[in-house]
Amino acid sequence: MIQIQRVALPHGIELDCRVAGDTGRPVMLFLHGFPEAAFVWDALLLHFSQAANGGYLCVAPDMRGYAGSSSPTDVKAYRAKELVKDVIALQRHFSPSQPLACLVAHDWGGAVAWNAANQHPSMMQRLAIINSPHPGTFLRDLKADANQQSASDYMNFLIRDDAQALLAEDDYRRLWAFFTNMGADSGPHAWLTEDIKHTYRAVWQQGLDGALNYYRASPLRPPRAGDPAASAIELPEEMLRILVPTLVLWGMQDMALPPGLIEGLSAYVPDLQLHRVHDGTHWLVHEQPEWVAQTIGNWLR
Repeated sequence: MIQIQRVALPHGIELDCRVAGDTGRPVMLFLHGFPEAAFVWDALLLHFSQAANGGYLCVAPDMRGYAGSSSPTDVKAYRAKELVKDVIALQRHFSPSQPLACLVAHDWGGAVAWNAANQHPSMMQRLAIINSPHPGTFLRDLKADANQQSASDYMNFLIRDDAQALLAEDDYRRLWAFFTNMGADSGPHAWLTEDIKHTYRAVWQQGLDGALNYYRASPLRPPRAGDPAASAIELPEEMLRILVPTLVLWGMQDMALPPGLIEGLSAYVPDLQLHRVHDGTHWLVHEQPEWVAQTIGNWLR
């Protein structure tokens, strides 16, 4: 059973968390991406909370800016250091006496998780990333790879002041396109049922500006006239090393985050297990939840 807990963090942010499993068990924390919410992890929360699959206490927050969680209006509140504070506070709240058994993350949640693992490796025993680029390879390709610059050009749309209004037009037509256009084909995906659409609408109707502020707060986007963006950024080596054991699952048909982003990853992550999913897209958690759960479970064991 999944319960909803509203957690007040010590720095003033409140997050709605979906929780499954018994208190006192090792904790798995799941971070979602854009334009999603914590509900996307439900199948994995139920799976890993079962005794046969580890009996973990599984926690998935609606990240700040999403759904009913706190949504600060100041764009600076969505910088990486602020988002990492939320992860640290959640770990201390749900697992005060031991590190997380695993931090699992996708898309923007992965961006936060990479930073948390770099800055606070002792807060987690393992890290599992699903189609979320490491900042080192992402910055490299945003600077020098025309294919990645083109694939990420949507970011420059999402930082517009009118992006929220435009995304809401025609029953969120542009947001549905994120699901259908981020794969190898442009057709409908079988997992995107009317029930799932209803759940997404309920999230989006609570506001999109907080989610869009993640893009506005980050310089990791393609450069354009008048905005150097990624081309003006240099990240020192110490900000890129990941010292915790890391699993990366990568849908190779991801059109926004092409496979080039996993090339050279082992230079930053020495303890790395990488699985390429040749028929998977950006939405691997939706498309192959059983395989994702099995692969993470095998790795944890």
